[in-house]
Amino acid sequence: MAAEPAKVDPMYQFTIKPLAEWEMAGIDISFTNSAAWMMITTIVLFLFVLGGMKRELVPGRWQMAVESFTGFIDDMLEANIGKEGRKYVPYVFSLFMFILFANLLGLLPLGVVGIHPFTFTSHFTVTGVLALLSFSIVLVVGFWKHGFKFFTLFVPHGTPVAMIVPIALIEFISFMIRPFSLALRLFVAMMAGHVLLEVLSSFVIDGTNAGPLWGGVVGLPSFLLMIGICALEILVAGIQAYVFALLTSLYINDAEHLH
Repeated sequence: MAAEPAKVDPMYQFTIKPLAEWEMAGIDISFTNSAAWMMITTIVLFLFVLGGMKRELVPGRWQMAVESFTGFIDDMLEANIGKEGRKYVPYVFSLFMFILFANLLGLLPLGVVGIHPFTFTSHFTVTGVLALLSFSIVLVVGFWKHGFKFFTLFVPHGTPVAMIVPIALIEFISFMIRPFSLALRLFVAMMAGHVLLEVLSSFVIDGTNAGPLWGGVVGLPSFLLMIGICALEILVAGIQAYVFALLTSLYINDAEHLH
């Protein structure tokens, strides 16, 4: 009897599963695989930063890695916000590193030992919360520092009087869409890469099961393409974390200087 072709559901990897089912006041507060990998990411990030806080006169590689990331974020904020940006280093650094580690941990090939990493940044609910957190900081800083003058952000300097209302409306809509676009960009990038890898893996499995001919024609090229896509995904993981942090700094700059 011929073996059935492998059935790979590329969306199954994004399924949130309860690891411990809890309920409080009728509300489901189960501990899920998504929450577990958020906790793992937080612990790994904490240990990474803790290992680089030795403050040795001649820093080791670990300390240099942490200081390099910190200096990178500090330079980015100074370039985009100015000296006022230094007070946002702890938040933007934490945001950047959390997204970076989450993206990279989700790419680890732990399935070979029975552990299936969960890339929670491929869920819009997670990226949406991160985006709303950054957007909330922008609003708090804007109103705290400028009061109602913050609304002048929606009227660019030199706008003709007749165009104030339509331009202000367009700028307001653009401003309110920022958290949505910020969250959507990260969510789509991470989901698309993982779906592509899952589809290619199904080609490898089906081609191998079909025999040596199809294994060489379909399976081998798909496997080689997977290696290239994995390398690209590592690059995307870093780029998306950087873009998220960069846009956050640019939005904070608007709140600080009303540009």
